[in-house]
Amino acid sequence: MNLSPPVILTIAGSDSGGGAGIQADIKAISATGGYACSVITALTAQNTCGVEAVSAVDPGFVRAQLDAVLYDMPVRAVKIGMLANQAIIREVAAVLARSPHLPVILDPVMVATSGDPLLDEHAMTALIEALISRATVLTPNLPEAARLTGQPVPTSIEQMHALVPALRRLGCPYVMLKGGHLHHVPESVDMWISRDTCQTLSARRVETANTHGTGCSLSAAIASFYAQGMTPIEAGRAAKHYLTDALAHSQQLKVGRGAGPVHHFYAYPVEARHHDAQEASVE
Repeated sequence: MNLSPPVILTIAGSDSGGGAGIQADIKAISATGGYACSVITALTAQNTCGVEAVSAVDPGFVRAQLDAVLYDMPVRAVKIGMLANQAIIREVAAVLARSPHLPVILDPVMVATSGDPLLDEHAMTALIEALISRATVLTPNLPEAARLTGQPVPTSIEQMHALVPALRRLGCPYVMLKGGHLHHVPESVDMWISRDTCQTLSARRVETANTHGTGCSLSAAIASFYAQGMTPIEAGRAAKHYLTDALAHSQQLKVGRGAGPVHHFYAYPVEARHHDAQEASVE
């Protein structure tokens, strides 16, 4: 009996601070039961305080990474994060076009939690035309949704509802509109948008400064749960539940002087690791 976990490919940038990007994706996929492989699109000199520098990977090398992984590994779902520029977007889209039935969870990363820009201004049209219409699930936060649709950033749940028609016109069958920026709302309210329905996904709001990598982690978890057989909305609900708990346990991590990361492995506490190590040493 093959108990090997499903393989999820993450295509994103590297965060040298370890809290977001490829590093957060690998942690979230691993913590939720998947096996993560990766294609790196950009290198960032980054920590919890901000992004110091960004260096995009050569588009040809991005394609080489994609070809190597997809040739050998039974990828069940793809998560896409930071893509950096138009040339990389075109390369990724061209490779994925060879696998039209492969589920794609697209987090349209444009700005880091710190406010630093992460997507080239000239890449927006390519992102919409080449990838968003190809994706299975799109996971924008409110500023990203506003930029994608050309609308003002919503400041209320009612204004989130007003964005729904414009988001549907982007062509992605499912959109998880993340309402985390509505800090005055007592709950964390997201909207799950399909072509003909709109459902509210609510969870308790966790008051913490450790929010670095939340968007990366959520979309990676959706890809992981989807690859394990859940429907898109089931994967969205499960990922939101996972992220809420990872945020609630984030204070256990003392990492950096700025916006720290969520605690991806909250379900496997330090005490358990010490216990396992002690048992191994006895044996």
